[in-house]
Amino acid sequence: MTLLATIRTRLHRSPMDPAFKAALRKGLIGFVISRICVLGGAAIVAAQQVVTINDAKGERPANASGLLMKVFSGWDGAWYLRIVRYGYPHHIPNRLTYHQLPARAAFFPMYPSIVRVADKVLPGGDAVAGVTVNLALSLIAVALIGLLAFRLWGARVAERSMLLTALFPGAFVLSFVYAEALLLVLAAGCLLLLQRERWLAAGVVAALGTATRPNGVGLVAACAVAAFFAIRDDHKWRSLIAPLLAPLGFIGFQLFLWHQTGERGAWFRVQRVAWNEGASFGGSAVAATYDFFRHPLSSPSDALTAISVATAIVLAVAAWKTRLSWAPAVYSAVVVALMVLPSTVTARPRFLYTAFPLLIAYAKWRDDDDADRWAFTYTLCGAGLAILTAMYGVRGAIP
Repeated sequence: MTLLATIRTRLHRSPMDPAFKAALRKGLIGFVISRICVLGGAAIVAAQQVVTINDAKGERPANASGLLMKVFSGWDGAWYLRIVRYGYPHHIPNRLTYHQLPARAAFFPMYPSIVRVADKVLPGGDAVAGVTVNLALSLIAVALIGLLAFRLWGARVAERSMLLTALFPGAFVLSFVYAEALLLVLAAGCLLLLQRERWLAAGVVAALGTATRPNGVGLVAACAVAAFFAIRDDHKWRSLIAPLLAPLGFIGFQLFLWHQTGERGAWFRVQRVAWNEGASFGGSAVAATYDFFRHPLSSPSDALTAISVATAIVLAVAAWKTRLSWAPAVYSAVVVALMVLPSTVTARPRFLYTAFPLLIAYAKWRDDDDADRWAFTYTLCGAGLAILTAMYGVRGAIP
């Protein structure tokens, strides 16, 4: 039985409720529209590349499918595909840069493992497999996030939460060969299982999440706070299973790299040496935001940082105003903290996007009948989604 089916059969308020079914229909329609926005942004990049190729070689590509796949598998996607093709390195040089193949050790294993399996079944190559896997995961993620919102605040909030999830600018990543779609599925599934006090299942799903992306460790905090309240209020000591299992994905990946490379702490060194990653404790995000206000047209990366920081503040206010429950609130807080912690690539829409309970909180905070305001919100998000896809496609900013 799938995770989604298991959750659906065990909820007190059945997701087959007519109001939820209507909300789910609208959420999935919004998801289709969002993928059209992403495809439109990528198509702009592909069209520009056709012109460039035509000017350089005097010949026009037969179609744009390869160019679109190049957009969707760019940036970190190229590194995930290298793991799909070659696995993890057996040796990491002392003087490592991100131009060298061993730098792929910085990326977690769950998503490329799934893509490797899909590539053996699906035609078209590993990039097509990666995009296809993410489209399937994205549909599940939207449904699970809607289900979580429905359990928290009812059908109308669920509908708006799913539309925000589909159209939020950071949702470009759902069509790219990135691991965020898988993390959304696992995080939403874990939070739903914690609601139902399914401690073992929640811990297992959280462990898969911590083997998917570094910010999956937010699920450890969610499991810990859920167990704290279960023990404090009802003496449910069995709840400790969830936080004990949750970090095993991260720990297991570190042990695997140690065994594979013969170097303890290999992942941390690759992050530090190859990717120049360090901790600024928010300093880089503040500096980039300040630079944006001083020179608003000088750096797309600074603009994205400033917009992400401002949006995070608004969403945090929404979580506070709506009294978002502890487990999703703590998960989101850890994700946002990890977003602003680094000294290089700091606040970005895709990092904020993985703190999806904040979108649910915003949907509740603005839970009114002002159709014009919501239409404006969705339109603004859709436009940002297309623009961001095109910007990353032409490498105008670091995702």
